[in-house]
Amino acid sequence: MTRTRHDRPAVQIRLVVDRDVVLGPGKAALLEAIDASGSIAAASRTLGLSYKKAWQLIDTMNRHLPEPVVTTASGGNQRGGAGLTPLGREVVERYRALQRKLDPDHCEEARELLALIERRHDTPH
Repeated sequence: MTRTRHDRPAVQIRLVVDRDVVLGPGKAALLEAIDASGSIAAASRTLGLSYKKAWQLIDTMNRHLPEPVVTTASGGNQRGGAGLTPLGREVVERYRALQRKLDPDHCEEARELLALIERRHDTPH
């Protein structure tokens, strides 16, 4: 999830500690998918991830944040599932708010930076 391909230059936000991407577009999407589906397995399928990879991403976030971002309940006679903790919801809300602030449609600096890159791509070499 840390490697993406874009046809045009784009602004992406990644929060990094040491060599770990603690939060980025993929992890935010995973948290939102877990919140929407109530299941790590369902969220994984939606995003085209293995269940193991989803847990690795969750573990990375949990290791760097003060408490877990996902809560789970085992199945048994009751339906199991997963959801976001209050911190998980806060992390997604703050990440999405920061994305909105840096959206080139609303942020002049982001628009100008992307224009420099686009200009480079438009110039014959």
